[in-house]
Amino acid sequence: MSDKPAALPHLKVLDLSRVLAGPWCTQILADLGADVVKIERPGAGDDTRHWGPPFLKDAQGKDTGHAAYYTCANRNKRSITVDIAKPEGQALIRQLALQSDVLVENFKVGGLAHYGLDYASLKQVNPKLIYCSITGFGQDGPYAERAGYDLMVQAMSGMMSITGRPDEVPGGGPQRVGVALTDIFTGVYASTAILAALEVRHRTGEGQHIDMSLLDVGMAILANQAGGFLNTGRVPQRQGNSHPSLVPYQDMPTKDGAMLLAIGNDGQFTRFCEVAGRPELAQDARYASNTQRVLHRADLVPQLEAITRTRSTAEWISALEHKAVPCGPINDIGQAFADAQVQARGLAIEQPRSPQAVAAEGVSTIRSVASPLRLSATPPVLHRAPPTLGEHTDEVLAGLGLDAARITALRQAGIV
Repeated sequence: MSDKPAALPHLKVLDLSRVLAGPWCTQILADLGADVVKIERPGAGDDTRHWGPPFLKDAQGKDTGHAAYYTCANRNKRSITVDIAKPEGQALIRQLALQSDVLVENFKVGGLAHYGLDYASLKQVNPKLIYCSITGFGQDGPYAERAGYDLMVQAMSGMMSITGRPDEVPGGGPQRVGVALTDIFTGVYASTAILAALEVRHRTGEGQHIDMSLLDVGMAILANQAGGFLNTGRVPQRQGNSHPSLVPYQDMPTKDGAMLLAIGNDGQFTRFCEVAGRPELAQDARYASNTQRVLHRADLVPQLEAITRTRSTAEWISALEHKAVPCGPINDIGQAFADAQVQARGLAIEQPRSPQAVAAEGVSTIRSVASPLRLSATPPVLHRAPPTLGEHTDEVLAGLGLDAARITALRQAGIV
């Protein structure tokens, strides 16, 4: 918690997204102080509420049946349940959109038009609305109607073709990244686009439609690999943990396991060779420059591996960190959270839940990873743990002017 003001407390966000890309975007905005109202299906909620195991555990350590997945992308939000397939539910969304600055949705192309909740319709209600659509393949093109998921995009974009070991190596073959990388990056790009659109609105007074595509993002984050192909025509190949343009920049065996050695320039290589007791390697014309090291990778790497096997991982880290040679352990996630630097930065956070949430799910606190956004004057805030399904329905509807009797009637009719 911080006693400093948040960056975006004036911003009202209507979140009609689910799973990961959209919720990741809106959690970024929520962490920065925006009031995010998450719309969920009555009785079911966001798909990720059921994506388990792992599940949240109660005070006795027993699984509750509430998936931990949901918690990674939904803190600092208010959850309400609305059936948007019914006219009364659609009317509630329009009322909320009238009061909102931003709407984020990830329905199929044209999906919300059936309910009169597409951008063209809501623009008539609120011309200042910034409406962000997130889909697998964008609002146009031959694949626009297709459903898109992170794994599909990792495969189609070429990401899997450069991830993993070469086919001829044991265990070789294309691999997905260990998290839904294109979903997460799409959420980050979407939040950036929304903040840009808000800046434009400051000047023009008008909102706009943002068209975010997982495939577009998947291609964009190929970065240097895409740049290399586009400018040379050479298709990048899988090469495990080594780097196509830097040597040595990979995992290296040690006496007790392995370490990561990430040498990015010739000075670092020279210092590594000095620490390793082999200064002559840095003077060898085949290895003196990074370009030559890349060209002679097959000769150099086995020599370096023979050297790194002579000491433990901890010994190498201790010897190299004071010489400004980037290296480190290859941690599992448990080891990463136990790391001194991770702990010093406070990257694991714990949020208490409301009495209503504790009663509903039997879980009193939820832990998650802190926002990496470190603003000195307006840091991220922690004001709500990930909500239970519909936890804030009465509160939000009351804010629209509905009295208790009307809210009860809506609930009895299955609208909320």
